[in-house]
Amino acid sequence: MSTFAEFRDLHHQAEPLLLPNAWDHGSAAALAAAGFPAVGTTSLGVAAAHGIPDGEGRTREQTVALARLLAPVPCLVTVDVEGGFSDDPAEVAELAAVLVAAGAVGINLEDGRAGDRLADPGAQAETIAAIKERVPELFVNARVDTYWLGLDSADPGPTLARAGRYQDAGADGIFVPGALPDLPALVDGIGLPLNVLYVAGGPSVLELGRLGVRRVSTGSLLYRAALGSAVAAATAVRDGSEPAGPVPGYAEVQRLIG
Repeated sequence: MSTFAEFRDLHHQAEPLLLPNAWDHGSAAALAAAGFPAVGTTSLGVAAAHGIPDGEGRTREQTVALARLLAPVPCLVTVDVEGGFSDDPAEVAELAAVLVAAGAVGINLEDGRAGDRLADPGAQAETIAAIKERVPELFVNARVDTYWLGLDSADPGPTLARAGRYQDAGADGIFVPGALPDLPALVDGIGLPLNVLYVAGGPSVLELGRLGVRRVSTGSLLYRAALGSAVAAATAVRDGSEPAGPVPGYAEVQRLIG
């Protein structure tokens, strides 16, 4: 079975695929060692690690470099490419081919743009079609940012319309972050595995699965949690106490990357 088929099949199991998002080799290796069969990358983590704002299409080089860095990690890897780093479908398709050559089995491609705008759905569908023509065995998770940008809070119709166009173009999954209130309508109206963003205090992965969700991403949560834990540990040491929570030992980290 190809890695593409393996990754696709993870979206059709009894329980949703929980996809944790890594930002470097160490975080991906630790997640693989914890038993996660697949990890994604987080654009916020990649951008912040390089001192670049997220969502501005400025991290193509860093995104490709990370994909290559993750090649030895023993799990499937899907890459967050923001909006594709170009408005030219052929250029985005070539990026997809580079990522496949680096070992990626999927990408997450969003239709949100800087300035709280949405891409033209026809142009986005053209880009998806170009990717699938160039690298058919790449799982394209098409992200619809209507809810994320606060543009579809009352009527799921525009989201379903976009999802339908992306499906017709060849997308393998649809990602609608921020859409928890309208999940039943989206599950019923989308003919592909639905991916949502995990929200602390919201439904659990099992509860989302009962609603029909097939993939749950952690997004930037793990990166933000790691930042919070690092600052909390430094503060504890400064204040004369000990860091709370489990802390991997030096040798354990060495084994992860060895």
